[in-house]
Amino acid sequence: MKRICVFSGSSLGKQQTYIDLAKLLGTVIAENKLELVYGGAKVGLMGITADSVLENHGTVIGVIPKGLSRVEVVHQNLTELYEVATMHERKAKMTELSDAFIALPGGYGTFEEIMEVVCWGYLGIHRKPIGLLNINGFYDPLIEMIARGAKDGFIRENYERILLIEEDPQVLIEKLKVFTFPEKVFWKEQ
Repeated sequence: MKRICVFSGSSLGKQQTYIDLAKLLGTVIAENKLELVYGGAKVGLMGITADSVLENHGTVIGVIPKGLSRVEVVHQNLTELYEVATMHERKAKMTELSDAFIALPGGYGTFEEIMEVVCWGYLGIHRKPIGLLNINGFYDPLIEMIARGAKDGFIRENYERILLIEEDPQVLIEKLKVFTFPEKVFWKEQ
């Protein structure tokens, strides 16, 4: 594992713990000699994480669509920045560049991004590990929904476990490093 994509809010949230753990995640990424791939902005938790990686002499790769580059102020100090045309291209590029995924707390965009890579993993489009940094139980409702989907037969057996959940960034990264998907693949792109 060389690069971790982090999905996170372009806002800071209302709890200092979100900021503190976003910063700690960036430190842990850099200390593990991993590279950060993220949305390319300097605002919110995404900016906190990127700054922390950079402050710890790590590599940060941003991917931002031209339309958002005006709204989400582009980070000027990145190791590398890709500017793409659409949100779809942004997600595809971030997935292409990354070996694993982590979601910090966030809003609609973060939810959509992490669930898309979970779905792609479920279908066999990729076999990259995926984790939630579950700060202050932020993702507990999603975890309950996934458990319900598995219990009621909408998520196949063992596949509710493809989303790794931790409160500690270092523990989460260690789990991502050793994770393997269940053997059965439902669909594979040609």
